[in-house]
Amino acid sequence: MSDICQIDTENIDIHKTDTPPVPQSLADLDFNLLKTLHVLLSEQQVTRAAQTLGRSQPAVSNALHRLREALDDDLLVRGAGGFTLTPRAEALKAPLREVMAIVETSVLKTTDFDPRSATDVLRISAPDRLTLAVVPSLAARLQRFAPKMSLDVTTADRSQALAMLNDERIDLLLGWSEDLPSHLKGELLYREPLLCVMRRGHPLAKARRRLSIDAVLSFPHVVVSATGGRTQIFDDLLATLGLRRRALVTVSNFTAIPRLLQDGDMVGVFTKLAARALVSSFGLEMRAIPAELGTVATHMVWQLRNDRNSAHVWLREQVRAVYRRLSRGA
Repeated sequence: MSDICQIDTENIDIHKTDTPPVPQSLADLDFNLLKTLHVLLSEQQVTRAAQTLGRSQPAVSNALHRLREALDDDLLVRGAGGFTLTPRAEALKAPLREVMAIVETSVLKTTDFDPRSATDVLRISAPDRLTLAVVPSLAARLQRFAPKMSLDVTTADRSQALAMLNDERIDLLLGWSEDLPSHLKGELLYREPLLCVMRRGHPLAKARRRLSIDAVLSFPHVVVSATGGRTQIFDDLLATLGLRRRALVTVSNFTAIPRLLQDGDMVGVFTKLAARALVSSFGLEMRAIPAELGTVATHMVWQLRNDRNSAHVWLREQVRAVYRRLSRGA
């Protein structure tokens, strides 16, 4: 999410702070170039930087050319796997982040934010279960209240998502909040049970009450694992009881889940909101499983320095509103 504005940098002394020392050449750049450099170093790609800044790719390419000349460094170098930062760019990354934090804290947090006219790209990292269960409702709110804004959702594991949040490649992380560093803030959004999902006509669908653990484990399972591992939340809960399930198929997202469940006797154990989305959209069945298996908590996490940023405050309130509505239907 970007906050681009014209600021007189002559009145901002970037050297009188407790932040890491800023190379002198940065002081000669106007604020918009500083902002562009900050986003380029975070995104490490001109196209994504242009999307984040809400500018055209040629405009950002031209800004990169000016930055290279001003700093006498390539900054971004194309390699086999994409662009990488030069050593000089890596050295600039941390102090530049601190400079931008000072500007946003002292100036941008007071800027009025109007979602009806804003053209920001809202960048969120969320596990696939939330992309299935929550993102459609969030997108609907954007269409209604912020028609010019767009949503960019990335699926990543915990370490990748935290790194993206630290580097400001995302505005908000949905999922976990355990053991957060002091510069991040977390908030509990929802706790939900796990449910067993199967096709209509499945032997377990005949049950009219909560399934036993033995019943759930008597059929092969399909597992969703973004990291490619063959375990997930349910497996960790089973392990505390000394139990295991047979994972017949493991996939990285929910795309193939409906077909896999409809075409055989496999079952899947998913969080309630994800299970409900599958059942309502694909004609599947869901049944409760033993309560002692516990619940799954979902948090949202953001940079502490964006706590009062009006655009970020608005985004977080939209997420809360979505969860309030979904929880009423639970």
